[in-house]
Amino acid sequence: MRTLMHVLPYLVAAYVFLTGCYGLATSRNLIHAVGCLAVCQSATYVLLLAVGYRDGATAPVFSDIRPGSRPVVDPVVQALTLTDVVVGATVTALLLALVLQVAKRHGTVDPDALRELRG
Repeated sequence: MRTLMHVLPYLVAAYVFLTGCYGLATSRNLIHAVGCLAVCQSATYVLLLAVGYRDGATAPVFSDIRPGSRPVVDPVVQALTLTDVVVGATVTALLLALVLQVAKRHGTVDPDALRELRG
């Protein structure tokens, strides 16, 4: 059972990523595609936090404990996760602004109906 608990976050991250990829591949709406891409991005949050997790560790605040006296969670991975959240929100906002412009210029958000964009 202990092994399953160590593998479970990785399985959840893979499931969330594959669910987002499936939605992205089957999407017939640009707004839905952006949402599915955000779901794919959220799988990285779970993955990063799973990598930085340590069993029985405390928060990385050293004001109340002596350094090295007990295990702490890796603060670098937490900072990377926070950065990933900010970058993901920024990319999602930019893509939604682009979809809004496509809808204004072409009158549709269906990728198959955008004939002017074909080469």
